[in-house]
Amino acid sequence: MAENQRQAYGLTILKNNHAEVRRLRKQTGLPSIHGNKFWKSTYLLMDYLHEYPPKAGARVLEIGCGWGLGGIFCAKAFNSQVTALDADEKVFPYLQLHAELNGVSVETWKCRYERVRKIDLKAFDVVIAADVCFWDSMVNPLYNLVRRAHQAGDIRVVMSDPGRSTFRQMAGRCEESMDAEYNSWYAPEPNSATGVVLELRV
Repeated sequence: MAENQRQAYGLTILKNNHAEVRRLRKQTGLPSIHGNKFWKSTYLLMDYLHEYPPKAGARVLEIGCGWGLGGIFCAKAFNSQVTALDADEKVFPYLQLHAELNGVSVETWKCRYERVRKIDLKAFDVVIAADVCFWDSMVNPLYNLVRRAHQAGDIRVVMSDPGRSTFRQMAGRCEESMDAEYNSWYAPEPNSATGVVLELRV
């Protein structure tokens, strides 16, 4: 395996020093909302979904997708129909690079997740996210998104995080008001990641 890429959960993931990633940085510039690299709590999301998979062919929405490896994993492992949402369209070339590299197709949607309506969520079976609650200002919008998914009915939500206080605050509110829970999680590959996973069950 090349030094500038890694293998995990059946995916090839390029490192920042890979020639194709460097080429995209020169062509499109750096994403602005922390979409400038692959974030490790996506390993937690992959490991959790490997343990508790969605149904084959499920319609999956990845919010705050960044490079989109969570959705790409679902497309490859479970034949999911994936839409990847991010407020910063500059992440999409990196997503498409990884989708092509891993032999899957992913739709993209430029949108802020607080603008995703209940009627929009009804088009999906599962909503996933990793590393999307890193500012205090994100707690209420993310909680409200999970609540809209709960109100829409029959939509599973799975989110992972390294364990930031902001995420725990949001997840705790979901646990108190909905059929949701969050727990510590450990992903053994490729180099051990720890954190927490929130699930809204259906």
